[in-house]
Amino acid sequence: MSRPEPPARPSLESENAPPILAKLTPPFSVRVSQLFWILSFIVGGSAVVYSFIIRETQLPLIADLARTVDADRDDRTYTAAADIIYWSMFALMVAVILVQITLLVSFMARKPNVRWWQLLTFCVQVATFSLGIELVITGEQAQPLRYLVVAQCALVLLALLFSVVPGAMRWSARKRDVVRLGADGPGSLD
Repeated sequence: MSRPEPPARPSLESENAPPILAKLTPPFSVRVSQLFWILSFIVGGSAVVYSFIIRETQLPLIADLARTVDADRDDRTYTAAADIIYWSMFALMVAVILVQITLLVSFMARKPNVRWWQLLTFCVQVATFSLGIELVITGEQAQPLRYLVVAQCALVLLALLFSVVPGAMRWSARKRDVVRLGADGPGSLD
């Protein structure tokens, strides 16, 4: 007596496979944009540190600028005005960098309208630099600080430009990467 053949096992593969969320590598343009942002943070941080290092030589120059507005005040008033102007500009430089870091994280998470906020911080950065040249970034020791701030603005502009190329726009418009699995493995993105 022979045993009957066991029934065939059902297939573990299905032609109707569900989509799967995947973490795919961003396109080259997004990575270049991210690199320029990170370089701008490094240069901006260097500018903040250098600004703090030359603070003692900058404060008398700022006080002299305040003295040109009204020369009839006490010297402590000019010193206080110089401190207020310097620390306000310093805080603004640090705040712009921190906001840009937050916006980069949002950009990499594909949040909507982040590029507009990044553009706004770039405009604030350029306005801060323009105001800083008049008030804080004066004198011979501030020349390297000018170069650092200009380099930071240029890197931010490059990062913004690379974030609007078509590949980066398609990547951020997708919101998430969905891959369809077929019999041969991963298929196309949805």
